[in-house]
Amino acid sequence: MLTITRRVAIAAMASATLLAGAGVSMAQDKGLMTIIVNDPANPYWKTEGDVAQATAEKMGYQASVSAHKGDTNVESNLIDTAITNQSAAILLDPANADGSIGAVRKAVDAGIPVFLINAEINETGLAKAQLVSNNAQCAADGAVKWVELAGDDAKYVEFFGNPADNNAATRSNGYETVLSQYPDLEKLAQETANWDRTQGYNKMQSIMQANPNVGAVISGNDEMALGAIAALKEAGKFTDGMVVGGFDGNPDAVDSVKAGEMSYTVLQPVAEFAAEAVRQADALIQNGTEPETEKQQFNCTLITPENVDQMTGPFTLGS
Repeated sequence: MLTITRRVAIAAMASATLLAGAGVSMAQDKGLMTIIVNDPANPYWKTEGDVAQATAEKMGYQASVSAHKGDTNVESNLIDTAITNQSAAILLDPANADGSIGAVRKAVDAGIPVFLINAEINETGLAKAQLVSNNAQCAADGAVKWVELAGDDAKYVEFFGNPADNNAATRSNGYETVLSQYPDLEKLAQETANWDRTQGYNKMQSIMQANPNVGAVISGNDEMALGAIAALKEAGKFTDGMVVGGFDGNPDAVDSVKAGEMSYTVLQPVAEFAAEAVRQADALIQNGTEPETEKQQFNCTLITPENVDQMTGPFTLGS
């Protein structure tokens, strides 16, 4: 096989229009690994794409990162582009548990292996692997910490993620397995805020109008929790010791824990499973080695004031 030098690769890519606008890295000799995330405006998905890209580059691949922002039509078009560009593999954070099945099948039918990261689809046997956090157990662990801090008779609200993402229901159910054991807890409201900080802020404002005595918040992700904190602070209702629990471990949440505002966040190992998906794709491409199992779950870690200073980078906790 002819090895293309980095300098020649750069020149070649300057004239390559097929890959334009997709965030393509320096060309290597193993082929193209296409990485499709949700929305890099969210630091969680930004890290997911960055880590996957860096890992692929280090292993000798071209790596393109693009985003569907939860739109299955955009996702389908990005899959078409990946097929046209003869990708060696596709790493996809699916837009919709049901709506992304067709896009995955299209890639598989074109002979391109697909590795799903962060979220699952409601069908097995298409993707080579689906690598996600153990959302049920991670949420339960977070809820245990939340009760420890908020008490067993708190008046609270819950923020729910995007209903099209199975992670939203899985986390909410994980919370419920713990919180349902405390009959004196009072859930004042449950609002869908679609993983979004602005929606969390707006929904929290509406909740406070009907329930001015909110005492605590538990959220399906950090962005919604941070939006809720902003609304509570603006209204003068964010009191010392108010418990707000998040999920993801994003850098802003880590800073909020350091500042004594967010009580804790559940750190998802997104950097770990994004890199692992690339390694498994490489093993398949180079050696024909299939993943041992399709459904793969990764454990989380609670980030609290006690260990927050051990964070060594985005979504990375030092030993």
